Amino acid sequence: MIEPTNETVDRETPEQKRSIRTFAAASFLNDLGSDIIYPIWPQFVTTVLKANMTALGFLDGLGEALVSLSQAASGYFSDRLKKRKIFIWAGYLCGSMSRLGYAVSSVWTHLLPFKVLDRIGKIRNAPRDALVADISPDRRRGRNFGLLRTMDNAGAFTGILISIAFLNILGYRLLFALAAIPSLIGAVLIILNIKEQRSEKKIYQGLAIKDIDGNLRLYIMLNAIYALGAFSYSFLMVFAAGSGFKKGFVPVLYLIYTAAAGLFSLPFGKLSDKIGRKPVLFLAYILWAGVSVGVLFGRGLIVIVLIFVLYGVHKAALEPVQRTLVTEICPPQFRASALGAFQMIIGLCALPASALAGFLWERFGAAVPFTLSLGLTAIAAALLPFVRERRISA
Repeated sequence: MIEPTNETVDRETPEQKRSIRTFAAASFLNDLGSDIIYPIWPQFVTTVLKANMTALGFLDGLGEALVSLSQAASGYFSDRLKKRKIFIWAGYLCGSMSRLGYAVSSVWTHLLPFKVLDRIGKIRNAPRDALVADISPDRRRGRNFGLLRTMDNAGAFTGILISIAFLNILGYRLLFALAAIPSLIGAVLIILNIKEQRSEKKIYQGLAIKDIDGNLRLYIMLNAIYALGAFSYSFLMVFAAGSGFKKGFVPVLYLIYTAAAGLFSLPFGKLSDKIGRKPVLFLAYILWAGVSVGVLFGRGLIVIVLIFVLYGVHKAALEPVQRTLVTEICPPQFRASALGAFQMIIGLCALPASALAGFLWERFGAAVPFTLSLGLTAIAAALLPFVRERRISA
């Protein structure tokens, strides 16, 4: 295991820098493959495989719920076994194999086992994030998490361009099969470049309920409340498709969202290193409220484009800082377990969130799920000031 750095040191060793670069490259490749699929996923499920909005919401919500369980398990066993690397490369491999399954599915129910495999691939996240937190100095931790999200989004941006350029040439199925290749390369990079040594010190152990203090519980709870209203991106895509955008242009909106998320992830990570994590998280909630208000009251194609820009900036502010704060308010020896538990709870909220949003959309229209989301976001924002944030060393 790469030894954790002294938390007060503001420099990274060459080995630590090399590890961060490897993780960044693997993140780029994995999201390149994923986002060849994501912008055309709703259309593939609803038009090619003839599923309705409820089925789409169920598939997306099931996927997020499975992510939660896989990350909780991998985080716990990563701490217990004092191993990170195997979970990371195996996760990339699962993602690669699932895309081959999507390519051969002929009805939407066939997608279920491959969705399970795809989401089980998220076993990589908690061990990887714990390792990144371990090897990052205090005043570079937000930056490093922001860098990973930037590379995620750069890969996604590239994948979307490939999707737009080649969908009409290759079709859905061949494009899905080709999307398996980048994650396979990412797995090989992790195997070859991350040098993990088993530590004889009893540094890591599995997280137990008694180890979660009131501060961490509050933070998890408010994020769970928020997650109940933060349903799948698929709903924004369908909203845009029903608001006058041609089918072929809808992936461009996803491209706009990804570009915005990529441009702002690293700056928001750096900003959180300077001013703290909570102010950036509060900004993320405000941005999501702006997305919801835009859907409820906005009119015209330009407004819809701005909604996707706001959505991207929101994700850039939310995701790197959300995970960084978990690693800092839990004991260092529980980092992978705490990250896994956090993602499990947030992910378990995703299934009812997306399924309920799909039901409400079909029954009452798009305004109802977005109104509900606004209320839940307001509750989460009201609870955030009560979370105690650890002071970053100067």
